[in-house]
Amino acid sequence: MAHAMTGTLTDLKVLDLTSVVVGPICTWRLAQYGARVIKVEAPAGDLMRKLGGGSPTGEHSGTYLHMNRGKRNVALDLANPASRAIVDRLLAWADVVVSNMRPQALRRLGLDAETVRARHPAIIHCLITGYGSDGPYAGLPAYDSVVQGAAGLSGLFLARDGTPAYVPLLLCDHVVGEIAAGAILAAALRSRTTGDGASIEVPMFETMAAFVLQEHLGRSSFDPPLGPLGDERLLNANNRPLRTADGWICITANTDSQTRAFLTAAGRRDLAEDPRFATVSDRARNVDAWFEARSSLLAGRPTAEWLILFAQADVPAMPCHTPDTLTGDPHLAAVGLVKPEDHPTEGRVLGIRSSIAVDGSTLSGGYPAHPKGWDTMDVMQEIGFASDEIAALRDAGAVMTR
Repeated sequence: MAHAMTGTLTDLKVLDLTSVVVGPICTWRLAQYGARVIKVEAPAGDLMRKLGGGSPTGEHSGTYLHMNRGKRNVALDLANPASRAIVDRLLAWADVVVSNMRPQALRRLGLDAETVRARHPAIIHCLITGYGSDGPYAGLPAYDSVVQGAAGLSGLFLARDGTPAYVPLLLCDHVVGEIAAGAILAAALRSRTTGDGASIEVPMFETMAAFVLQEHLGRSSFDPPLGPLGDERLLNANNRPLRTADGWICITANTDSQTRAFLTAAGRRDLAEDPRFATVSDRARNVDAWFEARSSLLAGRPTAEWLILFAQADVPAMPCHTPDTLTGDPHLAAVGLVKPEDHPTEGRVLGIRSSIAVDGSTLSGGYPAHPKGWDTMDVMQEIGFASDEIAALRDAGAVMTR
């Protein structure tokens, strides 16, 4: 198992004004890379503290814990005028500020890119929106499921299965949050050379629509179109895990050699000689017949036996895990992806380490997500507030301390 190492961005200071999922994923990734992240949270708390499920204290859902690792927490009421002095000092401290508030809310608070960069021109300001500010949907509310539908992800299920569905994972939030983190890092790299800040906008709808269209614009990418939109292979009703004698297995044989090895291991060399399936092009032209032919090939043996056979044949195959079986996967257990740790208020919890290794060592992944306001006092002292000033701001309802 690789040893943990400190991230590579320890000099990057990030002011995190985000909540729920897409924004916290962005700043969690930056924290994984070693950035110094201060999460500003309303005294009422991030919605995901409770929306993500229960906890011993009722204040830290498992989802919240995993998406907010490695961040210090300051509880601050941005709507309280008394908080302005605190915000100004935090902005002066930060290299990056990230938000996923709606643009109109940011403008009311004076935290939009134009206002912030007028006072701090070197800052990198990143706004994650539901929809781009230059289109007719600008400013509309958005959550992951809404974007899944708008971007065509739910429609892919409709095209394949006859019924639309949501991916039971906050996929859009994760993807867009990661992309926003990458955009911030690109701007930070440029800033190290030029000293310039940046105003970044990452819209969820356009980002996910581009993902869908990269694969499903397909034959309609040409003028004139060569066929309808949609990848017939991905949208085939039999493009799904294959049933075995005791469950399901996930297998993909794309190359000609993999296909021959798959069919040989499955005891159907005759299909390998079928001219409809001989080459990649042949299988693409006969995709319905190909997926139908392979759909029932593996029902005669249990999953474990097939996994051995396909590993010997060098065919990509893995078990079809459920959340319950995933945590027990022997590979994940061997690399220590999930392991127990202590939380300051929730007691013993399971933490998820970084999956990224640099020079043979995994990134540390940071400390468990802090309780609301856990670091308010320390951070305010670091940015120049005296104890009596902090007490006055607390009495004014601008901040909450532990």
